[in-house]
Amino acid sequence: MKKGGDFIWAAALCSVSVFLIVPSLHRVFIQATNAHPYLMGFVKFAILATMGEMLTVRIISGEWRKPVGLYYKAFIWGFLGISIVLMFGLFSEGVYGIVQKGLLPDAPGFAGKFLKAFYIGTLLNLTFGPAFMAVHRISDTLIDLRAEGKRTTLVGAIGLIDWPEFLRFVVGKTIPYFWIPVQTLNFMLPPHYRIIVAAYLSIALGLILAYARRRN
Repeated sequence: MKKGGDFIWAAALCSVSVFLIVPSLHRVFIQATNAHPYLMGFVKFAILATMGEMLTVRIISGEWRKPVGLYYKAFIWGFLGISIVLMFGLFSEGVYGIVQKGLLPDAPGFAGKFLKAFYIGTLLNLTFGPAFMAVHRISDTLIDLRAEGKRTTLVGAIGLIDWPEFLRFVVGKTIPYFWIPVQTLNFMLPPHYRIIVAAYLSIALGLILAYARRRN
């Protein structure tokens, strides 16, 4: 069953990825992304990040299980996907605007493209990034507690989180050593690919946050 589950998960990931490979489906993907950015952001993250949740459970437990509160977590991921669409646009346009005003250094050609991508990835992850991951940690904790029959409040769930560990590991290590580099590369891609790449990266985010919680 383990190997069968591994195959099914990999096949599902390949089924999603085919939209980036097959030319006719690729055109549909780009058109849908441009026409309905928020809806597509919701769908991309609800699917791929939920697959990340399932992979996390598989790695931690050693077998495929339905994650606790799967549908609630999928909805939260979709909502976070909408927020990422907004923030990507906000930070991209903002950085290009302040570079044009001379408030940040620029350079010609590839160096300039890299600098702008680095500015966006850095500013995004130092401001929105911690808030994004904190919301995900809080929602996960609340859903897990409710699934266990513990009728805790939002404030109660927040109080149960090990925030020093969250700041030390999730913020202090994953942001500078992982998220800023990968998002810099992501923002060098055409805009219509950035959200889907971020959705794929959400699988990594789920694994990182699960590892951090396991450490606690």
